[in-house]
Amino acid sequence: MSKFKLAGQFMMAGARAHAKWEKEMSDRILGDRKRLIILGLLLLPILLGGIVYADDLTASLPAILGGKMAYSPAFYTPTIFFASIGIGLGAGLITGCIGAGGGFIIAPALMSAGVRGIMAVGTDLFHIFAKAIMGSVLHRKLGNISVSLALTFLIGAIGGATVGGLLNRTLYELNPVLSDAFITTVYVFMLGFLGFYALMDFFKSRRREASAGAGERDVQAMTALSKKLQSVSIPPMLHFDQAVVPGGRKISAVFLILSGALVGLAAAIMGVGGGFLTFPIFVYVLGVSSSTTVGTDIFQIIFTAGYAGLVQYAIYGFIFYTLAMGMLLGSLIGIQVGSVVTKVVSGTTICGFYAVAVLAGFVNRFFALPSKLAAMGYLDITTQTGRILEQIGIYLFFVVISVFSLWVFWVFFTNLKTLKRKPDAKAVKESGGH
Repeated sequence: MSKFKLAGQFMMAGARAHAKWEKEMSDRILGDRKRLIILGLLLLPILLGGIVYADDLTASLPAILGGKMAYSPAFYTPTIFFASIGIGLGAGLITGCIGAGGGFIIAPALMSAGVRGIMAVGTDLFHIFAKAIMGSVLHRKLGNISVSLALTFLIGAIGGATVGGLLNRTLYELNPVLSDAFITTVYVFMLGFLGFYALMDFFKSRRREASAGAGERDVQAMTALSKKLQSVSIPPMLHFDQAVVPGGRKISAVFLILSGALVGLAAAIMGVGGGFLTFPIFVYVLGVSSSTTVGTDIFQIIFTAGYAGLVQYAIYGFIFYTLAMGMLLGSLIGIQVGSVVTKVVSGTTICGFYAVAVLAGFVNRFFALPSKLAAMGYLDITTQTGRILEQIGIYLFFVVISVFSLWVFWVFFTNLKTLKRKPDAKAVKESGGH
């Protein structure tokens, strides 16, 4: 049980860290006129009716974009675009209101809407990359980016993303249903573990706010594992955190490369950018301070998501640009509304909603799996039974997310006066809590 709890804390810390990254990117994009203009230029072709027709596009591009593909690289219908805004909005509301990564539901939502798993992964990666490249500041913000750690980590991340992308594409070439089943299975295990842990945490503790900083470890503290890894001397050794502890710390580049490979693999397979794994790995496993981790994580997300999205999926036609831009727009709005609602909602309620939202994604993928296994001959059920189970999962998922979204907007609009008077949390902190 202790190992289960530790693993749950590990994943929750990553989910919260990725949510903070999402909020920061959203604030930068919406708070900068130039970035808003760039966003508008990206959305303009879609709003005007699409860039080109799918048939014309595939006819004029090299074979690498064609072949055995389920979709063309980009096309447009109003229904698809507005549906993607809704998906992004729901994910953004979860991220902003709950303070944990709502991006976990994007790929399951896209697959439930009829998009192939590999297309959902590629599209989500491109959406993350677009948000990162628009919202990030590439300079060494506050000196918190360790270039040596980031570049070494990226060596492994690029290798892992290459393997993950190749695995997804190979499975898809063998059998598109097999590809969907593989991605669905990964999400079943990940969402199931995270959702049940969050639910247990919700029932066991009513003092959620006190434990909300699980990912914000004392920069001086290290786990036994991180101490052990830092004691292993395998050259080359990388030095970091000189400004945090006297003399700094050091760790073998081998561990950075292996960690990067794991993150890149997960990012390319699941389409979540890898940010939810980077933070807990750096802090809990490698013993890097929180401040250095945050800056380095922002830096690596751009390159990991960019490489995985563009090199492993885009050039093969596995990105649905219309969906990506719709999700970007929806998530920017959702994050802002959700983060404001936290000022009038208790932490316990928020924790409960997060558990329900993640478990809805788990149920959705769990109910979708039998039909895919039956289609490959691994499960003896009728096509109709499999379809009914899948529909049940889809309805439950979208009902839960829709109810949650409506609840957040209801709280937002019914508390507008209170929210306007409510002091900003940062201002309260700076004034000593008075």
